[in-house]
Amino acid sequence: MVFIRKLDWRLMLAAAALALSACASDPGRDRSLQPGVSGEAEVLSRFGKPVQVWDDGGGARTLEYSSQPFGQTCYMIHIGADGKLIGIEDTLLYASRFAITPGMTQEQVSRRLGKERRRVSYSLSGEEVWDWNVEPDQTGSSYLLRFNVHFKNGVVVRLSQSMVFPDRMGFGRD
Repeated sequence: MVFIRKLDWRLMLAAAALALSACASDPGRDRSLQPGVSGEAEVLSRFGKPVQVWDDGGGARTLEYSSQPFGQTCYMIHIGADGKLIGIEDTLLYASRFAITPGMTQEQVSRRLGKERRRVSYSLSGEEVWDWNVEPDQTGSSYLLRFNVHFKNGVVVRLSQSMVFPDRMGFGRD
């Protein structure tokens, strides 16, 4: 009986998440926004409050729309000093995430990849590892993929990827 109640709770949560994601617009697929024409107010009315707003200097801003911890995208919407849309990029795409290089700071990584899924500290190695759910790359795998950035003393020391197997994808686990 307890198992059934737990399963029902998980199914209801999954259905609610699916319903919410169906309602939300996807900045990467929205073709109605036009660079140089669409304004910041239109972006905000369409996609809501961003996770983070980055100051790009001179009045320009970047609006971050991260889908972590469950999604696999992070859209950075660039707004010029005139308040007009410059462009939209998904910073968790394969080529984009490998722009992270050793020596970058945590702020530089956050500005590039957006809000991480999770941070874990490892006392024996002295590393702090941030990870993001990302789309599987050219491997053809159907498993969930995580992109990991390893920091030591606040700077990137290396990158890694890890696959999440189906028995580890349940709610309440990581």
